[in-house]
Amino acid sequence: MLLSSPAALSPVQQAILTPEALTFLERLHAHFAERRTTLLEARRTRQQHLDAGELPDFLNETKQFRADPAWRVAPIPADLQDRRVEITGPVDRKMVINALNSGASCFMADFEDSSSPVFGAMLDGQQNLKDAVRRTISYTDAASGKNYHLHTKTAVLMVRPRGWHLEEKHLHWNGNPASGSLVDFGLFLFHNAADLQRRGTGAYFYLPKLEHYLEARLWEDVIRFAEEYLGLPKGFVRVTVLIETILAAFQMEEILFELKDHIVGLNCGRWDYIFSFIKKFNRHKAFVLPDRQQITMTTAFLRGYSRLLINTCHRRGAHAMGGMAAQIPIKNDPIANDAALAKVRADKEREAGDGHDGTWVAHPALVPVAQEIFDRLMPQANQHHVLPDVTEVTRDVLLQIPTGTITEAGLRGNIEVSLHYLAAWLNGQGCVPIHNLMEDAATAEIARAQIWQWRAHGATLVDGRIITDTLVEDFLKQEYQKLVVGTTLPQLPKAMSLFRQLTFSPTFYEFLTIPGYAEL
Repeated sequence: MLLSSPAALSPVQQAILTPEALTFLERLHAHFAERRTTLLEARRTRQQHLDAGELPDFLNETKQFRADPAWRVAPIPADLQDRRVEITGPVDRKMVINALNSGASCFMADFEDSSSPVFGAMLDGQQNLKDAVRRTISYTDAASGKNYHLHTKTAVLMVRPRGWHLEEKHLHWNGNPASGSLVDFGLFLFHNAADLQRRGTGAYFYLPKLEHYLEARLWEDVIRFAEEYLGLPKGFVRVTVLIETILAAFQMEEILFELKDHIVGLNCGRWDYIFSFIKKFNRHKAFVLPDRQQITMTTAFLRGYSRLLINTCHRRGAHAMGGMAAQIPIKNDPIANDAALAKVRADKEREAGDGHDGTWVAHPALVPVAQEIFDRLMPQANQHHVLPDVTEVTRDVLLQIPTGTITEAGLRGNIEVSLHYLAAWLNGQGCVPIHNLMEDAATAEIARAQIWQWRAHGATLVDGRIITDTLVEDFLKQEYQKLVVGTTLPQLPKAMSLFRQLTFSPTFYEFLTIPGYAEL
C-alpha cells in the first residue's frame, strides 16, 4: 500500500498509518479491489438499461430466498437490542464527544455524507474514534476554555465508512487509488478490535449506498476475511445497511440474506433514497419530481418503501431503523422552533407507530424529543413483532411519482443549498447548518439533482415559466451574490464553478462528491 506524501502528515496521523495497518489495507485490496471495480462497472451497465427505459423490479433469480420462511439473521448482540434513538455526525473530536454524551442509544460516526474527505481529517477522525473506544478522548475549546470529556454512560459507537464508489486518492494499491470503503473500515477495525473485544462489545458499522445484493456479498466476504485475519470471532463485526437507493429497495431481503451472519438491521436512508430516485431515472421526463419540501415520508412511494423495510426486517429478525430528523434548534424564534419540533414529533410518531425499532436525529437537542415518542409507543427494546401489511406495496407503488408543484422558491432554495454546501464541503466541512436544517451530502445531492432534472427536461414553474439554462443562470448569479454578502465562504467561487459543471452537463454526474473530490 503506497502512501502519497507521508511527510505532510502529523505524528498523530502517521500513527494511524502504521506499517501493520497498511499491510492489512493491502491485504484487503489484494483480495477485494478487483471485485469492487467489477461491481462498479455493473452499476454503469444497469444505468444504461434504466436510461433505455427498463424499470427495476423484484428479482426472479432470488425468488427462493424470499419464499423460504426459515432463514433469519444471526442473533443481535445485547448492546444493539435497543436502538430507539441514534444520532449521527462527522468524526471531528468535539462532535464525537457530544454525540456519545447526547443520551442517544447509538452514535453513528460518519466518514461519508457528513464528512468532507480531506485526508488529514479522515486520519484525525480515526484517531478520535480510537481515543473514544479507549475512553481517553477529551477536547478543550480554545475560545471558551471549556473542556469536553466522556460521561460514564455513552451511546454505542457505530461507524459509517465511505461507499463502494468513493476512492482514497492518498493511498494507492497496484497503481490505483485505494477504496475509501476498505480504508475507513480497515483502519477502524485494525486499531480498535482488540479494545472493543476486551470491553465485551463488537465492531459495529453502517454500510452506505448499496445498489445490489452482490455488493452486500462483497461486504460479507470482506468482513469474514477481516475477522479471520485479525483473529476475531465470527460475528464480531456487525452491520446495518442503509437502504438509500431505489434499486436496493427491490433487494432488501437478498441483502439481509447475503449478510445474515453479520447484519443486524436495515435503515431508511430517506434523503439519499429520494436522490437515487431522481438519479436513476434522470433520462425520463415522467419521473420529474416536485419541490423537495413537498416530498415527505407520507407520499406513496416513500411510505411504501418504509413499511416494506419494516416487514422485511422483522420477518428475518432484524431491526428496521427509521430516517433522519435534520432539524436543529431555532433559538431566537420560539414559534418557529415549536413548529419545527411539531414536524419532528409527527414524523417520529409515524415511524414508531408503523413499527420502526428506532430513528435518527442530527442534533443532541432532538434526542429527548424522539426518545419520549419511542418510549411511549415502544416501551420494549424493539418491536420485531410488528409486521405491517405490505400486500399493496407493489413495484408500481415503489415507482409512483409524487404529485406537486415546482416553484421559484424551490428552485432558488435548491441553488442556495447547493452553492452553500459545496463551498463548505470544499473547505473541509461536510455537515452544514442552513436555515435551521443540518444539510449533508445527501440533501445537497437532492438539491443539485433536481435542478439538473428540471433544466434537462424543461420543467415548468407553477407560474408558467420554463426552467431553462438562462433562468437557472440568472437565479444562480443572484443567489451567489446573496451568499457573498451574507456569509463567509472562502471556497464560494470554486463552488460556483463546480455547481455549473454539475448542473449544465449534458449527462448527469452520479455523485457530486466525485468531481468535488478532485478539487480537495
